[in-house]
Amino acid sequence: MDQEKKPIRFDDQVVLITGAGGGLGRAYALEFARRGAKVVVNDIGAARDGAGNSEGPAAQVVEEILAMGGEAIASMDSVADPDGGEAMVASAVGTFGRLDVLVNNAGNLKDVSLVKMQPQDWNAVLDVHLKGAFCVTAPALRVMKNQNYGRILFTTSAAGLYGNFGQSHYAAAKMGLVGMMQSVCIEGRKNNIQANAIAPLAASRMTEDLLPPEVLENMDPATVAPLVLWLCSSACGESGSIFNMGLGCLNRVQLVTGRGVRFDPKKAMAPEELAGMWPEVLSMEGAAAYSDMNAFIFGLFS
Repeated sequence: MDQEKKPIRFDDQVVLITGAGGGLGRAYALEFARRGAKVVVNDIGAARDGAGNSEGPAAQVVEEILAMGGEAIASMDSVADPDGGEAMVASAVGTFGRLDVLVNNAGNLKDVSLVKMQPQDWNAVLDVHLKGAFCVTAPALRVMKNQNYGRILFTTSAAGLYGNFGQSHYAAAKMGLVGMMQSVCIEGRKNNIQANAIAPLAASRMTEDLLPPEVLENMDPATVAPLVLWLCSSACGESGSIFNMGLGCLNRVQLVTGRGVRFDPKKAMAPEELAGMWPEVLSMEGAAAYSDMNAFIFGLFS
């Protein structure tokens, strides 16, 4: 049977989604449930900037899943708290017996230019996006290693991949998640654990007042869900990759390294000499991708 005709199912699998009380996370949770997964819906119910909390959003999504005949529980544990990460993973295993899929989706946003940014602004964003991914992924990875199976998805952003004004904290966290994903991919390989990252473009609390209505109407979060489910399925063999998806476009992002120049490492080089090489340094002709740091280092000798 062709892959596109073979149904992607998650029967008997347990999925934990952070930030699943609305937007993208809710869309993922509902689709996983439709395809047989038992879902842990995690959301503290905070505002876009991370302030406040409410059990309403997570509980509402759980009710939607139960109404369709699925199985789900709510979690209000904070991803930014190591105890919260441990608790939500323990809740998944304690209730359903295992944990097969983790979707790191929780996020917050408070735009401010770097010259005006305060330490609390920086910490508030990195605590949720980057530290939050650590707090949940570490205990999840331990469970997945013990069962020799797992799928982990990280949520990066075009702001992290390409930069954006007023979002240096957000961009730093999102690019940090790419590095984390690539390392988790390597650490989980021998235990059939795959990790990937997606940069979704979707209408949500994060984007509702940043983009015009005519753009937002083409950014239904449900349009991103197919990629999430495919990457998190047992049928998919992809790991260590980054994808953009949204506005009717899906593509892969690849980090590549140019061939550059060769020089004698035992001989001091003057900046003027380097300046003469600069066009060759900038050239991306013959650029290559590397599977890990060691492959890059050994590639320097080729």
